[in-house]
Amino acid sequence: MTVNYAGLALVLNCGSSSVKYQVVDTTQDEPLASGLVERVTHHSEAIKEIIASLSEPGSGVDLSTLTVVGHRVVQGGAEFSAPTIIDDEVERQIALLSTLAPLHNPPNLAGITAARSAFPNLPHVAVFDTAFHSTLPEAAYTYAIDRRVAQEHGVRRYGFHGTSHSYVARETARLMDRDPSELAMVVLHLGNGASATAVHGGVSVDTSMGLTPLEGLVMGTRSGDIDPAVTLHLARTAGMTIDEVDALLNRQSGMLGLTGYSDMRDVWKAAGEGSREAELGLEVYCRRIRGYVGQYFAQMGALDAITFTAGVGENDDGVRLGALQGLEALGIVMDPERNAGRKKEPTLVSAPDSRVQVWVVPTNEEREIALQSVAAVS
Repeated sequence: MTVNYAGLALVLNCGSSSVKYQVVDTTQDEPLASGLVERVTHHSEAIKEIIASLSEPGSGVDLSTLTVVGHRVVQGGAEFSAPTIIDDEVERQIALLSTLAPLHNPPNLAGITAARSAFPNLPHVAVFDTAFHSTLPEAAYTYAIDRRVAQEHGVRRYGFHGTSHSYVARETARLMDRDPSELAMVVLHLGNGASATAVHGGVSVDTSMGLTPLEGLVMGTRSGDIDPAVTLHLARTAGMTIDEVDALLNRQSGMLGLTGYSDMRDVWKAAGEGSREAELGLEVYCRRIRGYVGQYFAQMGALDAITFTAGVGENDDGVRLGALQGLEALGIVMDPERNAGRKKEPTLVSAPDSRVQVWVVPTNEEREIALQSVAAVS
């Protein structure tokens, strides 16, 4: 993906009850404007509120100079492997993909429909969370279930957080003064949702999230990897319905289920006060990350860099240290002093003698959406 086109993009991230937005000049590092509309009941009203805010004197934005409107869409399925200019047919396909992302694609689509009505003369581009992972080898995205069932129902690994992984992998290569095509790296996007991606030669070759964002690392409220028979066991022995198991694994598990807290700051505080549940939660969280780092090293056969990003990855030095502890045999040596504290700027946190460079690179998904959207219409 070429990312050096110049343009002015309005980036929209539409959830069920909120709309985040930024206006990004791709020739500048900082957004011209940003904001959040909360308690959304109708996305058309939210878009009107955004337009009103950006039209105020002193907003720093001239809406008449917009190049494109970029939209985050969570699930692109196998149909969308690149940023896509939106028309009625694309909207229809995004709606059909809602069966794979029922919590995300419908509000994404509602925002697209409202924004296309508000800006009918501008191109609109969908940037899919799954698109960066369209390069996964067949063996990486295929689950070992009956292939006819898998094909009929779209059961495969899609991966998510693609815009973040794409941005951070490219930035890491730039910071290393290396071409992305030369590097094998692991990007760790650790927020309330968390995922690991193996990026080899500049493309995604494996990723921890699967058919849905539930698979993989331990997250704030999601379980991550779990024996699928657990769901059957709970249905049979606890009488839990599909919806109850869904709620358990997505909203009542992860660090919340292990420790009682979904915010890592609260978990560390509890651990410091002697909570064994919090200590165990941190051990489970870091152990899972270590496992994926080792797995991806084995899959790629090389490792040049590991990069932490997102809320936990950028701010939690304890997690960064714990996640890579004991991996010196892979050439990974952390520098506790470099690693200490929150990182608002890209920072090298590995020791000088570490064969694998370890970085913290703040993610910027809105900028990545803007860059990809402008490139799509240029």
